[in-house]
Amino acid sequence: MSLAAAPALPLAGIGDFFDAVGKFFDNIAAIRWGALLLGLLCFGVYLTIRSRAFYNVLRAAYPAERIEFKRIWGAYIAAYGFNNIVPARGGDVIKLFLVKTSVPHSTYPAIAAAFFVELGFDATMGVLILGFAFTQGVFPKPPDFSKLHAFDLSFFASHPRFLLFLLTFLAVAGLFAFAMLSTRVRAFWARVRQGLTIIFDRRRYFREVWLVQFGGWCFRFAAFWFLLDAFHIGGSVKNVLLVLGVNAVAAVVPFTPGGAGVQQAFLVKVFAGVASGATVAAYSVGQQIAIAAFSLAVGFAALATIFKFRSFKEVIAAGREHREAERAAAETPVGGGLQ
Repeated sequence: MSLAAAPALPLAGIGDFFDAVGKFFDNIAAIRWGALLLGLLCFGVYLTIRSRAFYNVLRAAYPAERIEFKRIWGAYIAAYGFNNIVPARGGDVIKLFLVKTSVPHSTYPAIAAAFFVELGFDATMGVLILGFAFTQGVFPKPPDFSKLHAFDLSFFASHPRFLLFLLTFLAVAGLFAFAMLSTRVRAFWARVRQGLTIIFDRRRYFREVWLVQFGGWCFRFAAFWFLLDAFHIGGSVKNVLLVLGVNAVAAVVPFTPGGAGVQQAFLVKVFAGVASGATVAAYSVGQQIAIAAFSLAVGFAALATIFKFRSFKEVIAAGREHREAERAAAETPVGGGLQ
C-alpha cells in the first residue's frame, strides 16, 4: 500500500500544473490584451533597470575598464529568459560567461561575486513582502507547505531531516572545496572582494544599486498589477503584494523553470476567495507563460544582435571553451613551458 501511495504527491503537483495550463488556453479569448501588453512592457522596463544596477556594480569593480551597458543588458535579459525554461537558474551560467567577456580584464570569481550584490535589495523587500503576506490570512504558513501540490516544496516540508542533511552536506562540501583550493585562496578572495567593491561604499551602494533596484521594483509592481487585470483577478496593492510574496517563495526553491508548480500551488490557495478556481488557475499559468515567452524572445534577440550567437546552446558551448582556454593558460608556465 505504501509503495502505491508514494507517487501521489509529485503526480498531483504535475497534474495540477497541466490542468492550469489547460484552463489558461480555454480562457485565452477572455484575456484583456491591452493590460497584458502593458504588463509585459513594465516588466521589460523592470529588467532593464535591474540590469543598470548590475552595470553600476561592475563599474565600481572595474573603474578603469570601458564597459558597454548594452552588453550587460543583453547578458542580463538573455539569462533571465533562459532561467524561465531551465531549472536551477541555469541561465546564470550564460550570464557569467557573457558578462565576463564583456568586461575587459575581468575574472570569473569577481563577476560571480557581483551577482550577489543584488541580493541585498531582494532580501530587504522579501522580508517586508512576506511579512505582509503572512498577516493576510490567505498565505500558507511554512508548516502547511507540505499540504500544497508542489512537489519540491511539499517534499522538503515533509522531510525536514533530509533538508537538514542536504544543507549540512552542501556546507561540508563547500568547506572541503575551500580547503582543496587553499593554495589559491588568497588570490581567489581578492577577486571576490573586487566584485563586491560597491558594498564597501554604503552611500554609493544605496544611490547606484539599492535605489535603482527600487525604481525597477516599482515597474515590477505595476507589471503584476496589469497582469492581474489582464486575467480578471483584479489589480490592487494587496493582490500584487501577495503575488510578489509567492514569487519570493518560488525563488527559494528554483528546482523548476521559473518556479513552475510552486507558483501555481500558492496562487490557487491565495486567490481562492477572490475569483473562481478556473480563473485563478488560468492566471497562475498565463502570467508565467507570458513573462517567459516575452523574456525569452527579448533575450534571444539580444543574443543574436549584440553577441552574434544563434542559440542558447551555442552560448553554453562557447562559454565552456572559453573557461577551458583560460584554465589551460593559467596552468602554462611563464616562458612557454618546460625547457
